[in-house]
This record gives sequence, structure tokens and C-alpha cells, in this order.
Amino acid sequence: MDDPQTPPSLTRRPTTPQSSSLSHSSSSSPSSSSSTLLNLPPNMSRTALSLDVDAASSSSSSASISARIDRMVGAGYNPSPSRTIYSDRFIPSRSGSNFALFSISPSANEGKEDGAGSYAALLRSVLFGADSGVVSPATPERQWVLDGNVSPLSPPNRNIFRYKTETRRLLYLLSPFGFDDALLPGASPSPSKAPRKVSRSPYKVLDAPALQDDFYLNLVDWSSHNVLAVGLGNCVYLWNACSSKVTKLCDLGMDDSVCSVGWAQRGTHLAVGTNNGNVQIEYVPNAEKGEYGFSWAKLYPVLPLVPFLSMFLTFFIFHIHRKIIWDASRCRNVRTMEGHRLRVGALAWCSSGLSSGSRDKSILQRDIRAQEDFVSKFTGHKSEVCGLKWSYDNRELASGGNDNRLFVWNQHATQPVLKYCEHTAAVKAIAWSPHMHGLLASGGGTADRCIRFWNTTTNTHISCMDTGSQVCNLVWSKNVNELVSTHGYSQNQIIVWRYPSMSKLTTLTGHTYRVLYLAISPDGQTIVTGAGDETLRFWNVFPSPKSQNSDSDIGSSSLGRTQIR
Repeated sequence: MDDPQTPPSLTRRPTTPQSSSLSHSSSSSPSSSSSTLLNLPPNMSRTALSLDVDAASSSSSSASISARIDRMVGAGYNPSPSRTIYSDRFIPSRSGSNFALFSISPSANEGKEDGAGSYAALLRSVLFGADSGVVSPATPERQWVLDGNVSPLSPPNRNIFRYKTETRRLLYLLSPFGFDDALLPGASPSPSKAPRKVSRSPYKVLDAPALQDDFYLNLVDWSSHNVLAVGLGNCVYLWNACSSKVTKLCDLGMDDSVCSVGWAQRGTHLAVGTNNGNVQIEYVPNAEKGEYGFSWAKLYPVLPLVPFLSMFLTFFIFHIHRKIIWDASRCRNVRTMEGHRLRVGALAWCSSGLSSGSRDKSILQRDIRAQEDFVSKFTGHKSEVCGLKWSYDNRELASGGNDNRLFVWNQHATQPVLKYCEHTAAVKAIAWSPHMHGLLASGGGTADRCIRFWNTTTNTHISCMDTGSQVCNLVWSKNVNELVSTHGYSQNQIIVWRYPSMSKLTTLTGHTYRVLYLAISPDGQTIVTGAGDETLRFWNVFPSPKSQNSDSDIGSSSLGRTQIR
């Protein structure tokens, strides 16, 4: 019988009867040619290989040999589950495979393994989906013959590598390709952490009498030493987040008021912008470390280890530490710098430099080490400057104004190097990303309500998100790629966003007035918000740097409502 798989250009050698290796008749005499075909040794004749059997045994022997050959070939053989046939080639047995998990309907001969058909159907389902039966569109003239059916050419299914839920986790771990949940609409997502829960209630509320309800002011800032500065009327108060102690820093008098506050990066100097156009620099050394750069309290655990000197050391440390605390508590005014003609509503530190923005439309660059009040002047805004922020590498300064403009400056030019005019309202909310160089976020006022993202490296507008309400402040998380925004008219809400998807992680409410002020703690986990309702609210919104749910000194205070002055 001709082999249908043999190409027409090839011919097969006909099989001769002499090629049989077994003879059922003892009277058949072998020929020399058949001996040669059998390749017998010289001292052995074909007669020695003949078997003398009767007719009955001959038929049974033939049936037994035929059945044995069928088992070897596997034609019509139903394998026993308790027996495994091994061979010299590794050909995996798919008799125990559960093809229902791959959306493959069972074949007509259920319980039997059709090697080529089952494997082809499985491969087709894995590569092109359960509903597709075509090959790659690169060969449109080809057709597949699967399970005896010819599948016509059709566009390939987009559900590549689509599996059922039962095998999703195993296939994700074993597959060399890896899987994307977007490519698996019918499958359960890969094992992942539970979504982070954010408390919708503040863990602390402080009364802040005389906290102004003015969109263009910046009256709250949090230092790297965990001290919160708040401008209330004509005074500045300090609140220690570790001890909850409140200290009055300065009083400007009846003819002036506080318009902005800003901590230096080291946390030892506080800039105060006033309504008269001045900028005061207040020195606030760390009382806990004193002026010697280390904490005397670290020596206390050592005292019990030196019993002979403990009394002497305790007396010595007590008196010296008492003097250091008193000196450290002397918050004194370092200097007062002039230059602006109107109120100073925005401040931004850059190492030892300080930038101040004013209602007189100018930005002054100051150096507290120099004798001059300012070293350079930036002009470009057509209205009050209400937002200022230096980038994390201290190379670029972003400014927003009431002229609906967002400018980017550097230290070597008095004119903006980048100008963005897409906002349709005042730009106060400005924040640089700590995760990506040159990524800048800005928010517009009531007529705009949008958060926009810019790439200052390529000078491109990345995206825009309409928040539905006035954007008052923006701040990025240092621990995760998220940011928080505070809003005014008309919802007065606080929103935590995931970037770059800009999906809302949570929305916090509680303020009854516009949430005009925002600051983040030095550990990056807690934010404080201030509003015209004269309250400061503390929220735990971001995880720790190592994503550990350990309590910090900031959030360890008990829930309660206290007064900041």
C-alpha cells in the first residue's frame, strides 16, 4: 500500500517475501540470497532458524505477534493507567492531560489519545485562542487539517495565551513568556498584594484660629526635623510632631501679617514672607541635638554600665544638657531682607539660596550668606506670583502666577527658559516628581480645574486630568509613585492619585472650606492640610519607604482635637 505522506518525487523499494525473518514451514529451504539478506554467520544455516508449528498454534502465534506489534505502534491501543510504556525517545504522553482547561472540546474517540490531532488542537488553542483555527496570516494559502476538519482562513484571535482561571497561577509561574493581565480578559489576575487601605479619617485635628482663607498664600510647611510651621494672622507658630509641643516663633505686630512660610532643606532656618514685602529669616536650631551635632540623650543608656562614674556623669550631663536646651530654644531672627514692594506669597529654598515671589509680579533670588538683599531678579509674570518650587536637583525653578502661566527658570537666566500657557486659571499648585527627572505637575484654579504633567527635559506636555474642582496644592510621595492634590470650589476634597494612570486611590473629605494648604512629613507618610475652616488635619496616606506598616513617631499620637496656640 502506498504511503500517502510520501512525496511524488520519491519511490519506495518493493518488499520481497524473502525478507521475512520468520518461517512457519519447516520444509521451506532457504536460498543463498535470503541468507545474505538475513546476514547470517557462515557456520549457521537458515534451517536452524525455522520453527515447526502446527496450523492451530500458527494462527494463535500470528495473532499474538500482531497484537504485540499493535501495542508497540499504539494503533487502537488503550493504555492502562497503571502501566507506562517507555522508549528510547522522550515523547510525552498526553493521555492524562485535561484539555478542558484549555477550552478544547474532547475528541470523538474519548479516552483515546490522538497524538497529532490533540497536540495540534492544543497548540492552536494556546497560540490563537480557543475560537480560532488558523495559522499565521503570513501564509494565507495554507490551511490546517485538525481532527479531520479543515479550518478556513480567518483573522487570528487577539486572546493569545488565554487560559481558564484554574490554571492561571500555574501557567504564570511556568511559562517562559510571562503574562500580562491586559492580554487575559477572561483570566484571574496574577497573585499580587492586596490594595493599600487608606484611612478616610484624620488621626489628628488641630484648631488653627485666624488661618486665612486666601488662595494666593502659603501658610503651612513641614521641616526635615519634624516641626510644623503655621502662619496665623501676624504670628508664626511651631508644632513639634514628636512631642506635640507648640512654640510661638515670632510676632510681626499689628501693622503686618504672615503671607508665607518655608523651611530650608536642613530644617534649621525658616523664611517668613510678610504682607509688607519683606522676608524674615528665623534661626530654629534643633533642640534635641543641641548645637553640637549629636544627642546627649544617647549617653543615658550607657550610664548603668559604669556604676562608679554614673553619679558624676549624670550630674555633668544634666547641667550641660539644660544649658543646650535653653540655648536651642532661643529662636532668633537672623536677618530681614527687602526688595519686594507688595506681599510675598510664595517661597522656595535652594540649598543656601531662597526664592521669593510677590504680588509685584517679580521673583527675587536671595543668598543668605551674601550681604545684599537679593542677587538676581526674575521678571516675566504679568500678575501675582503664587506658586514656587525648585526641582530636586536644584537646577530648575518652576513658578506659577495669577496670569495663568507656568514658567521654568534656571539659575543663569533672568528670563524663563520654558513657558506653558495651557492653564486657564491661576497656577498655584506646583510639584516636581522625585521619581523621574524633569517631570513637573501643575494645577489650575477654579476656571481650569486641571492637573497637567510636563516633561521639562523635552519641553513636552504629557497629559491632563480634569479634577472637577479648583486645584489648590500638589505634592508627590517620596516613597511610591503617587501624588496628592487638595481642592477648593466646589467639593473641598483631598485626592490621592496613582501615577501615571491617574486613577484615584482614595478621596478624603472633612474640611468645610477650601483646602488651601498642604505639607508632607519628612518620612513621606503623613500629610497635613489646612483650610479656611481654621483647622489642620493630619492624614496617613502614603506607605513607608520600605512598605512596612510600622508606626512612626508622627502618626503615633492619639486621635484627638487640640489647639495649635
